[in-house]
Amino acid sequence: MLSHTKRIGEVLDSLTVEGELSEKLPDQEVRCTACAHRCLIRPDRRGICQVRFNRDGILRVPWGYVAALQADPIEKKPFFHVFPGSHALTFGMLGCDFHCANCQNWFTSQALRDPSSEDAVGLVRRISPEAMVSYAQRSESTIIASSYNEPLITTEWAVGIFQKACEAGLKCVYISNGNATPEALRYLQPYLSAYKIDLKTMQERQYRQLGGVLQNVLDSIRLAYELGLWVEIVTLVIPGFNDSNEELMEAARFIASVSPSIPWHVTAFHPDYRMTDTPPTSVSMLLRAAEIGEEAGLNYVYAGNIPGRTRGYEDTRCPHCSHVLVRRTGFVIQEYAITALGSCPKCGTQIAGLWTDQPGSVQLSSSGFPQVIR
Repeated sequence: MLSHTKRIGEVLDSLTVEGELSEKLPDQEVRCTACAHRCLIRPDRRGICQVRFNRDGILRVPWGYVAALQADPIEKKPFFHVFPGSHALTFGMLGCDFHCANCQNWFTSQALRDPSSEDAVGLVRRISPEAMVSYAQRSESTIIASSYNEPLITTEWAVGIFQKACEAGLKCVYISNGNATPEALRYLQPYLSAYKIDLKTMQERQYRQLGGVLQNVLDSIRLAYELGLWVEIVTLVIPGFNDSNEELMEAARFIASVSPSIPWHVTAFHPDYRMTDTPPTSVSMLLRAAEIGEEAGLNYVYAGNIPGRTRGYEDTRCPHCSHVLVRRTGFVIQEYAITALGSCPKCGTQIAGLWTDQPGSVQLSSSGFPQVIR
């Protein structure tokens, strides 16, 4: 094993507990059920994510640390139908079950795979669930979010935090690649309010390149919705990878088949990590993707990562009368008109989502910047 991996591994292995998302098998083998890889892990071996491992027939899983912590606008996740204007105390860990070449968080997500991430071990901060709740309250965050790397691989730790958060009256959300299992989703369901899933492509071959399986993600979207979680979907539109009209229509039609009220965010790609030769997504390409979503029958389609240039696709409009309900620029709420009952003030149509019953409390024209927690 490479020295950098050993150094990070030693630190992370000391911050573990016995996992609950696992099955014990003969010969001290274990089956991990945190993500859809369902790794069969033999003694002294690790799962694909590298952070869940078998020690003497017991699955050890991450616990008691964060590698990133800040209070973000909820719109940054992005969640556009979850208490707009709120702040979410957002934490990230190390490791991932995918290996996306365009990952903007590669320094932490690939920390146990990529030698360039050696110094990510210095980001590890020991912390308790109670301290996380305290940080949320001090930063005036009404939501706690697990994000940055893939949260499914640290689900037991997330639930440990979420239990305390719910007791304190906070909401909890996941920002995930959707490579989930029914076991993980049901384990999370009592504590989660909302689940954001990346639908990266509708091509099985492309998903294999990223380290996943398309059907697992489609199944997760459907089950999360059936479990009553508020679901929003993001597709990063990458030139030459997933940007054909046919593929975008297939993605939009799938989402509409689950529910036309699921928001679909089509977002602009910017070169990063190992995908620096691919050009950024153009405004025209992003607008075409958004129009395809509307054509497929989706009620709420958003175009992101190019603030102020997407012809109103940052705003929430009533699907019945087209009245502007939430006007946005980037992560900033400029206007908010949804009623305390969650309806359009003009025609009375109920607007799908999680809305405050005190519209006057929605923060308008904030800075839109995250607050680093030290």
